[in-house]
Amino acid sequence: MSRLEAKPAEVRKVSLRREMQPIVQQRLMIVMLLLLFGVVAVTVRIGWLTVSSGGEAYAASGDTTLPPRADIVDRNGVTLARTIDAWSIAIHPDRAISAPEELAPRLQALMPERSVEDYLDILNSDRPFVYLRRRALPELVAQVNALGEPAMEYLREPERLYPQTNLAAHVLGWVNLDGEGVTGMEAVLEERLMDPEQRGEPVALSVDSRVQAAVQSELATAMRRFNAIGAAGIVLDVHTGELLALTSLPNFNPNAANRSSDHARFNQATMGFYELGSTFKPITMAAAIEEGVVTDISRRYNAEEPLEIGRFTISDDHPQRRYLNVPETLVHSSNIVTARIADQLGAERMQAVFRELHFDDPVEFELPVRGRPIWPEYWARTTIMTAGYGHGIAITPLHLANSYATLVNGGVYRPLTLMRLPSDAVPEGERVFSETTSDQMRGLLRLIVQEGTGRNADADGYRVGGKTGTAEKASEGGYRRNALISTFAAAFPMDDPQYVIVIMLNEPRGDAGTGGASTAGWTAAPVVSRVVSRIGPLLGVIPSETRDIDTANLRAMLWRAPSERS
Repeated sequence: MSRLEAKPAEVRKVSLRREMQPIVQQRLMIVMLLLLFGVVAVTVRIGWLTVSSGGEAYAASGDTTLPPRADIVDRNGVTLARTIDAWSIAIHPDRAISAPEELAPRLQALMPERSVEDYLDILNSDRPFVYLRRRALPELVAQVNALGEPAMEYLREPERLYPQTNLAAHVLGWVNLDGEGVTGMEAVLEERLMDPEQRGEPVALSVDSRVQAAVQSELATAMRRFNAIGAAGIVLDVHTGELLALTSLPNFNPNAANRSSDHARFNQATMGFYELGSTFKPITMAAAIEEGVVTDISRRYNAEEPLEIGRFTISDDHPQRRYLNVPETLVHSSNIVTARIADQLGAERMQAVFRELHFDDPVEFELPVRGRPIWPEYWARTTIMTAGYGHGIAITPLHLANSYATLVNGGVYRPLTLMRLPSDAVPEGERVFSETTSDQMRGLLRLIVQEGTGRNADADGYRVGGKTGTAEKASEGGYRRNALISTFAAAFPMDDPQYVIVIMLNEPRGDAGTGGASTAGWTAAPVVSRVVSRIGPLLGVIPSETRDIDTANLRAMLWRAPSERS
């Protein structure tokens, strides 16, 4: 065949391709329109799910309804709270779900917080979206996914994690499922933690996680040993007002705060107010010295017999049945002599000192939920006397800690804080006692531990000073003799006080090791000794067997039995 004969056929093929080109373009356009329609449909569906769920669901893992929060760290930079990505498990009940009666029990076995009936109600509803578990562990997500139900959805959402679990739980508080601070410093610092310009900078608290852990573990051990219903522990910098530890037991895990009881969430250190007994005696003595009621601590007061005031009788738990001077009064914890001195001090001057220590108001610091002290409405003569040794007036352990800091730091009351302060920032404060009075109280507090009811609080080389306090709990029918609040308030080292420690046990029960005694000298004081021994090295307090505050003159004032005299 010649080339000329082939040309008409080739011309026909080219002509046919030209005729088909518009048809191919139309088909491509239809396919593209179908794809575009699919994308639009999916987008509309996601938007509808988000709106119709009333804000309950996150449409995708990239949702920003819960913006990240800044970290919370302790004073040394240890992370206490951090936001991470976590899994959530949800379901779309309005989608086709096969055999709800089979799926419901399988879901209940993996997530038992709901009943089978609850899961059936969800699966049989026409709701577009329901959360089944927020903050789910990856293991649980894998188990639910293995059920093979296509209507399930697994989302990645921000979650607040507390890596130290229950450490400083009452300080930190927690956030709700919407990422908002509910209580504690999470609520106090809400604006700062959520500030977009500062999220990259962690917020440093005054708490030292090492000190907090030591207090918490020793307190828990004592609480278990003595079957106490609660406990509180505080460590305070006496010069700055910074709280290095603030513990209340029982406590809770802020990672699962909604699963804890109200009793566990109650902060006994800041919300519980108690009559704290003989821990008030050094405060009364300091007030009497400051006001010139006691000008000579060697002066003796009558403690031969119980003190009768109207229909009331004031007696001593450790009666000496003789005249006592001020050092002996504190060493032997005499209610009788303290009441006599308080009586001389009078209502006006005693109330003035108590008000300067803020015993009439909630403690001033960041946490918003604070207990209000029980302040006597009428200061009768008996009220003055009993308040002098810690009865008839109720305060929180935090009030007590700050009053002891004032006693030993030179006499200046400073507000407490849970925020780390710059090293050169010392709050000005308000003077309550003179430096001379404060110096005298340091020696007397050290003497109580060396010679008196506080012996079990001593820690070798750390020069501990402090006072026991054991008080019966008040009730509507009067005082409950077998329900005690046992407290020890201490400071160390007494030659140069740096820290105050308050340990309180709520209704401890004595054991064989205490001879059945549940008083503070046997229950709370040993906790102070163990805590000081653990935290002293961490805080840079160097133990010394030779360095101490000079109490020789005070010891010389103590009466000794002939067998004790050298």
